[in-house]
Amino acid sequence: EKSQDCMYLQYCKVCQSYKAPRSHHCRKCNRCVMKMDHHCPWINNCCGYQNHASFTLFLLLAPLGCIHASFIFIMTMYTQLYNRISFGWSSVKIDMSAAKRDPRPIIPFGLSAFAASLFALGLALGTTIAVGMLFIIQMKVILTNKTSIESWIEEKAKDRIQYYQTGETFIFPYDMGSKWKNFRQVFTWSGIPEGDGLDWPVRDGCHQYSLTIEQLKQKADKRVRSVRYRAIEDYSGVCCPVTKGVKTFFTTPCTEEPRIALSKGDLILATRGLKHWMYGEKILISAADGGIRERGWFPRKCVEKCQYDSETDQPVDGEKKSK
Repeated sequence: EKSQDCMYLQYCKVCQSYKAPRSHHCRKCNRCVMKMDHHCPWINNCCGYQNHASFTLFLLLAPLGCIHASFIFIMTMYTQLYNRISFGWSSVKIDMSAAKRDPRPIIPFGLSAFAASLFALGLALGTTIAVGMLFIIQMKVILTNKTSIESWIEEKAKDRIQYYQTGETFIFPYDMGSKWKNFRQVFTWSGIPEGDGLDWPVRDGCHQYSLTIEQLKQKADKRVRSVRYRAIEDYSGVCCPVTKGVKTFFTTPCTEEPRIALSKGDLILATRGLKHWMYGEKILISAADGGIRERGWFPRKCVEKCQYDSETDQPVDGEKKSK
């Protein structure tokens, strides 16, 4: 509504518009999502402002259903095996052909049925543990009125302040200070979340753009810290390259982030990395502003560091930058 507020907002080059506070662009959905938490492959959609409560309830009910199924599997195998076990003085024998005491069951329970029930029990218990942990993680961020992305932004804010030793303090603006109030921001009796997804209640000392200002600072910091590399080998962009060494093959990043294909001579701005992999942006158009860049992971073996930093034109091996 106020054009001067655009200076506090991030601009999405894909959607060609400004991002609302707490919004992020999803590469898979190809759109900006209000209060985006993550993209979930199970529901083939993003978890955000409109469906955060429904998704969290799904994470609760799925383990409960698996616990119920596990109980049925355990009781089925117990009753069937109990009727087929013969206890002797020196041995215990199990006869899977028929029950010893009860009449013939409606559904025959043989060796194949036992193996299938045991396998299904393993799946049910595994799903209970995995999805239950996701539910606990989601409840932790909900009770602080954050999303998974905003938790990561807060961690990067602490790292930025510590790196430059600016002395400033970042306060997450949307934490209401009460777990119940934060809970009510997501879960309501009507099922419709509070607000409109654009304006949010903030704590004292903060305003609507406190988080977006921090995001802009982090983007500027990323440009400062980025280092220019030049490709010295071709890379096809496969997830696990066989020709780049055994260590590169087995240490491929466990993430859904894409890989970028490289040709010898390509320039890349690297922003972070692992021991054998790096993440950066390939410069396709060497323009100062608005250059088209392709982001992704690539093997460290395929590139070498340029003599000068790409953003500051200073030696990359120089002393730590400070503001």
